[in-house]
Amino acid sequence: MLGSRKTNEMPASPARPAGTRKSASWTQDPDGVRRNILAVARDEFVENGLSGARVDEIAAKTSTSKRMIYYYFGDKEGLYRAVLEEAYARIRNFERSLDLAGLPPREAIVSLTGFTFDYHADNPDFVRLVMVENIHHARHLQSSPKIADLNLSVIDMIGEVYERGLREGVFREGLDPIDIHLTISALSFYNVSNRASIQQVFGHDMGAPEARERRRLSAIETVLRMLCR
Repeated sequence: MLGSRKTNEMPASPARPAGTRKSASWTQDPDGVRRNILAVARDEFVENGLSGARVDEIAAKTSTSKRMIYYYFGDKEGLYRAVLEEAYARIRNFERSLDLAGLPPREAIVSLTGFTFDYHADNPDFVRLVMVENIHHARHLQSSPKIADLNLSVIDMIGEVYERGLREGVFREGLDPIDIHLTISALSFYNVSNRASIQQVFGHDMGAPEARERRRLSAIETVLRMLCR
């Protein structure tokens, strides 16, 4: 089998302990309170989008208050931007943990493509957040220098692998690292973003185990055919 499976599922949103006063812990564990807010807000934005999400609802499900949410994040758009930043930071951190520089070029591309496919399949919330942001013409991504810096890292990683592959005669010339990244992302993203419509139109569940494995192998083969001589 090409590439190894990794499980990259998002952790469940932390639950509020029964009987805990909502404002009791913010001074003792501000980082924990912030993580709790972001976890609950992620679920709210995924389910209802930016326009439909309500800060009152988020506050009611967290271990803090609406006032403290505004204290941490400024307003609803600031909270949404922070959720996006966390989502992109998480996938980029996982990518860095693959240690592609320590793998031969072909194996590095197999590892990255398999990981990316699995990450999207295991984290449909990430796909839905990206879809929400595209509805808003990526204006929150544009206003976040942090996300811009984060996302350049994957292009740099792919560029390094591609250059090594060229020097070793494994990859063909004339490709741009951004095109390689877009191909990997598209093959991974579509399998999640269009799962419901494909099932409705064709009666085919792309998330079923056997179908998912076929698509995963197909994604890896497609990227290798794009790159290899």
